[in-house]
Amino acid sequence: MSGQKIGIVGSGLIGRAWAMLFASAGYRVQLYDILESQVTTALAELRKELQQLESKGRLRGELSAERQYALISGCIQLEQLVQDALHIQECVPEQLELKRSLYAQLDELLEPQTVVASSTSTFMPSLYTEPLKRRSQMLVAHPLNPPYFIPLVELVPAPWTNTEAVERTRTLMLALGQRPVVLKREIQGFATNRIQYAILNEVWRLVAAGIISVADADRVLSDGLGMRYALMGSLETAHLNAPGGVSDYFQRFGGEIAAVSATYGPTPNVCAESETLAEIARQCEQLVPLEALGQRRAARDEFLTRLSELKRQLP
Repeated sequence: MSGQKIGIVGSGLIGRAWAMLFASAGYRVQLYDILESQVTTALAELRKELQQLESKGRLRGELSAERQYALISGCIQLEQLVQDALHIQECVPEQLELKRSLYAQLDELLEPQTVVASSTSTFMPSLYTEPLKRRSQMLVAHPLNPPYFIPLVELVPAPWTNTEAVERTRTLMLALGQRPVVLKREIQGFATNRIQYAILNEVWRLVAAGIISVADADRVLSDGLGMRYALMGSLETAHLNAPGGVSDYFQRFGGEIAAVSATYGPTPNVCAESETLAEIARQCEQLVPLEALGQRRAARDEFLTRLSELKRQLP
């Protein structure tokens, strides 16, 4: 499918990341936004980002930065974006009414072959596609930030999404070098955020109770569990951690798991617990001052790039 047209709605950080991913695999990319100035700025940023990646030896794909950039164009008309598109990746801000308005417009313009996938991390696809004629061609393809360095993409169908649309999107993500996971049905928070929020809730409870500091709680993940999970997930980890595999693991430790889990307590209201939030923020800003966030993000991206290269060498 390389060489076919991909449309991207939204020229912000995520939209630009998708543009680079599709161009790296040789697709023709058209980037849409509502203002010409936004499109012009995004194209300039894309050229700079591609050149920087190439200079560091981090550019994905076999094409040079200039050849990838030559595959990317911009437009301010949805009609132009939709025409002959194989796939449209929607990357607008997380505002439900904005998505509903956009998808209603797309519904009148879509061609039968075009799949529309949202990058949303918040909204189940049924919330903005239910009344549409072309709703069977719509789903979620949620990347993790930063998408250029983290390969996971969650594919989440609405109840009416065509299985062919899901499979075509899965195949397309594989062609980009991404690693898609397919949810059998939609659920609030999808899979990644449900697991991530469970961890954040327990870390919040431990810090709020004065049991552990922010730095040490994060170290449990970065120097402990995260070392394992960068290679394999929690269930395979359990499978390897008992002589008889995962069944043996839960037979041995299931009672302890249930007993500990019963002590977790209610889900914290992180918006209302201002004292705990202030203390967590104070400790986080000791670790990484606000003025150093950009530098720390750059270090994270460099690490993720090297980790991705290492993981590609593993079976």
